Amino acid sequence: MLLLYLLTVQVLLFAGAVELSAGSCAFEDSTCGYESDYIFLPWILNEEGHYISVDTSWGTQGEKAVLTSPELHSEEWSCIRLIYQIATASETSFDPTRLNLYLRLQGESFDHLLWSAKEPSDSWLIASLDLRNTTKKYKIVLEGVLGQDNSASIAVFEIKITSGYCIECDFEENHLCGFMNQWNPNVNWFVGGGNIRNSQSIFPRDHTLNSELGHYMYVDSIYVKHFQEVAQLVSPKTTTPMSGCLSFYYQLQQESGIVFTLYMRDINGFYEEIWKIDSTMNTDWSLAEVDFDAPYPMEVIFEVAFNSAKGGYIALDDISFSPDYCSNQTGFSFNPAEASCNFEEDLCHFYQDHKDGPGWSRVKVKPNAYRTGDHTTGLGYYLLANTKFTSQPGYIGRLYGPSLPGNLQYCLRFYYAVYGFFKMSDTLAVYIFEENHVVQEKIWSVLESPKGVWTQAEITFKKPMPCKVVFLSWCKSFWDCGLVALDDISVSLGSCQTTEMWSSFPGECTFEKDECAFTQERRNRSSWHRRRGQTPTSYTGPKGDHTTGVGYYMYIEASNMIYGQKARLTSRSLRGISGKQCLTFFYHMHGAGTGLLNVYVKKESDSEETLLWRRRGEQSITWLRGLIEYECDKYHQIIIEAVRGVSIRSDIAIDDILFQAGPCNEMGEITQHSSGDSDDLNEIEY
Repeated sequence: MLLLYLLTVQVLLFAGAVELSAGSCAFEDSTCGYESDYIFLPWILNEEGHYISVDTSWGTQGEKAVLTSPELHSEEWSCIRLIYQIATASETSFDPTRLNLYLRLQGESFDHLLWSAKEPSDSWLIASLDLRNTTKKYKIVLEGVLGQDNSASIAVFEIKITSGYCIECDFEENHLCGFMNQWNPNVNWFVGGGNIRNSQSIFPRDHTLNSELGHYMYVDSIYVKHFQEVAQLVSPKTTTPMSGCLSFYYQLQQESGIVFTLYMRDINGFYEEIWKIDSTMNTDWSLAEVDFDAPYPMEVIFEVAFNSAKGGYIALDDISFSPDYCSNQTGFSFNPAEASCNFEEDLCHFYQDHKDGPGWSRVKVKPNAYRTGDHTTGLGYYLLANTKFTSQPGYIGRLYGPSLPGNLQYCLRFYYAVYGFFKMSDTLAVYIFEENHVVQEKIWSVLESPKGVWTQAEITFKKPMPCKVVFLSWCKSFWDCGLVALDDISVSLGSCQTTEMWSSFPGECTFEKDECAFTQERRNRSSWHRRRGQTPTSYTGPKGDHTTGVGYYMYIEASNMIYGQKARLTSRSLRGISGKQCLTFFYHMHGAGTGLLNVYVKKESDSEETLLWRRRGEQSITWLRGLIEYECDKYHQIIIEAVRGVSIRSDIAIDDILFQAGPCNEMGEITQHSSGDSDDLNEIEY
């Protein structure tokens, strides 16, 4: 269990006697307005140890405890610092114990996941999370999930919310704002000041307080043993995009070759130098200002390298950040949305080079039992390259994207489908062209792909010079040509792994990992089933999921059910809010005997359910989008019900469910058949 008693003294140092800001709590003698959600396990305040915790002695494995802050409001950028510990009997577990931190915004029924941790530790850890300014009131929600370990516990020692940015620090607090020393056996950053009288801490005053009682960080060469020994001080990782001016104060005494450098490091470990000292001696505190862009998670690293044991020393204090650039530049202006397109209206900022052939055509196909629609909605537009019409083998079409600024990491995602080729290899390829169109590099091509399925491709790349993404369709011979479809191209900043974390919606379920917060009253052969690939019965069900083409979805297997039998999937309890809410999802109803798909809302304390949306009978061989706008000011649940049809060819599938606050933006652009009751697809007019 937790080594809480041993940590008590350290925790009290962080609590201090200073009055805490709203939303902050040291859990000394109260929970500061934080309350446990009665539906789940309780968080227990230990008044002697000054922490709050939950462990397996209070419940069974897999249960959770939810702690909610009082209502908060801050229109300034804030930093949340959390001091916590996770303790387990075993280090590895299939279902590990986890601590999650959510942001609950006023007027939204789902919480936003800001941070999650599952690594066990025998000492306290610190997490720093930037919170962007907002006009909405909000609450902080801590969720402790007890995994499958039979002896697990989670403790929170302190929550502190301060104005400003997490990357800022004056080093006056013991936790050093989450800055960490990258350990080196010989040279390291140390805390100086605080009236410490030793041979290394020789600066009389810090910069913050201009006092011998103030603190700063310093590194000395006295223990250097090898040439170019390096000490690194690493900042907390940025957790939201930010750009502006990073400034700090430093003091230098150089005797023989000190190199003081400032780097940015991304999650893949790539370094970028953004500043280096240009003076040889400075015994007073000097200000350094650096233009800083962190469009995706970055760490700032203060690195000192010594050439000898008599190299000297460097001190650092008062790291601060401003959203205004130091150099009066206008800032980073690239919007990734400019390089994205779903082709519903036009080609967006994409264009073609027609010299190689007829190229890409923007088409719209009325989906039915034989033809697949687009990926965006199932009823919209996509691009199609028909290599059967090419006059000669080779390129059939080049589709150029807009110019992308250099020296940034990008995540490119798109959906493609390939038909009619004997060999899939290189039927579609993606190249990077530099601006002069001289240098080109292939970064992706089709190897194999499920036939007739929209499949997602995901590519992370970074180039030093401005460049363009180019999609090329190929036809290698007259005897092996077919169709290549392209849809929903998106570009975001950062690696695809990072952008997935940042862009995930709190109320989204793709069924890739599990059934999310949906439950079923019973689980048997006639329930909803999670599956990937094609369903077992021919001429019914999808060939792949909607999310990636090769992932998971939920479906009913009609051969295990009788006519009229129902399978129901129920969401967790959603908070009621005033105003409209939007629910979108994708459904697949292909098969001659397809029955009904219903969506209901069940309000708290109401005995009956209200029908929001319905589809009856076979709709299409493609995934179609359902769009529902509704209002509910009470706690409620959404129920998705599938009713088996007249034959075994009546599998029904759902995927990519998304709850969002506010009205559905596209409600006025779609036909009435996107919500309400529809008998069959033939009612839709084009």
